[in-house]
Amino acid sequence: MTEPKKVALITGAAGGIGRATARILGELGYALMLSDIEAGGLRKLQDELHAADIANASFPGDLNSETYRESLIAETIARFGRIDVLLNNAAWRIAGSLRTLDLATWEKTIGVCLTAPVFLGKAAAAEMEKQQIPGVIINVSSIMAERPSGMAAAYIACKGALESLTKEMAITYGRSGIRVLCVAPGFIRTELSNDYKNQNGENVSDQLIAQLTDFIPLGRGGDAAEVGRTIAWLCSDAASYITGTTITVDGGFQPNFNPYSIKKIQFPEEF
Repeated sequence: MTEPKKVALITGAAGGIGRATARILGELGYALMLSDIEAGGLRKLQDELHAADIANASFPGDLNSETYRESLIAETIARFGRIDVLLNNAAWRIAGSLRTLDLATWEKTIGVCLTAPVFLGKAAAAEMEKQQIPGVIINVSSIMAERPSGMAAAYIACKGALESLTKEMAITYGRSGIRVLCVAPGFIRTELSNDYKNQNGENVSDQLIAQLTDFIPLGRGGDAAEVGRTIAWLCSDAASYITGTTITVDGGFQPNFNPYSIKKIQFPEEF
């Protein structure tokens, strides 16, 4: 009897890490359900995946909508009959400190970055339990949960909560064979890492990126595909005894105390 094709549901699939992961999982044989608020981006990704003979469907919508979240799970089951992997990758944020944060921004960020992963995870796990599928739920956090910048209070609050939620979900669903993990990327070259502006509206992303890179032991930002390959590995049997933890993908940024420009001043022959 032929094994059924595994199915991965990916939110925030139209760009960055979601797009890269979709391609990687598709090449590994997964059928894909693609979710994003950007319908045009999803159509472009679908065309690329179809050209590579990767089974996929899309269901665009706003993760802040309870109706959409429920329909997304139902549509995945209707289209493919199962869910083996849920990747809670979608994110939304506006750069700005707590001093200027308003309630509407807080609530929208919480809705996309925390409420959606909670209830999509709950619904996906229920389907996995119903069909006795030893599935995997992966939440995408950020190293900003541990290294906050002072520039994205709602986003950082969500990412910290998401890492705690991962542990809670792993404990809740572990006896059903469902693994729950979190991936915390560092500086990854995506659209979201290139939208920093000053008060005059000028893009200052290059300055920020140069400063970040000065702290990274590997000396560069990461590619979305590098995060995607980590996610794919966590979904595989090679990671079958890993659950309830966060995997950091940051080129060594997080534990580094001072930038390499300072190290070179102190120890020019060593760095």
